[in-house]
Amino acid sequence: MGYSTKKIWYFDKPGSGNTQDALRIATERAKELGIRSLIVPSTSGQTAKTASDTLQGTEISLIVVSHVVGFSSPGVWEFDNKIADELREQGVKIITGTHVLSGLERAFSSSPKIGGGSRSEAVAEALRRIIAIGLKVAVECTLIAADQGVIPVTEEVIALGGTASGVDTVCVIRPSHTSRFFDLQVREIVAMPRER
Repeated sequence: MGYSTKKIWYFDKPGSGNTQDALRIATERAKELGIRSLIVPSTSGQTAKTASDTLQGTEISLIVVSHVVGFSSPGVWEFDNKIADELREQGVKIITGTHVLSGLERAFSSSPKIGGGSRSEAVAEALRRIIAIGLKVAVECTLIAADQGVIPVTEEVIALGGTASGVDTVCVIRPSHTSRFFDLQVREIVAMPRER
């Protein structure tokens, strides 16, 4: 049986202070593996802008996944419109999608009339707590991107996630659509916070 060895980076602490390094590490691994798509979560647009600057001069496509309109306040999209316009001019794809590992389920579990957890929220919590919050984010953003057709499910992607803001987790993922969730494969964890 064959095997390969890969380097894994462990950040001392989670958080936005790791963003520059995570993006550099992600870009390097994408180049090593010939991966053409990098998926980054961004709420305000700042992480997306940093990712776009990092990818300048490469052939790697940037896909940004933002919160849906109304995530934190009804009718409000948190992404900075000026940054969105600049990124779109550069060819960056910005997509929004309901959090597939919570979405409608959260409405039920947070309701005082219904209450209780859901299976999809249990999956999300397991990814968050057992491995890293950023892993949950990276998986969810990959599912959203596949469901919206901006990445093929036949090619590996580099997906990033973070803890609160910025990015601190880097993964190589073979995507799937949400309806085929168990076909998704996290093939490499390239970087993550060691302490959570």
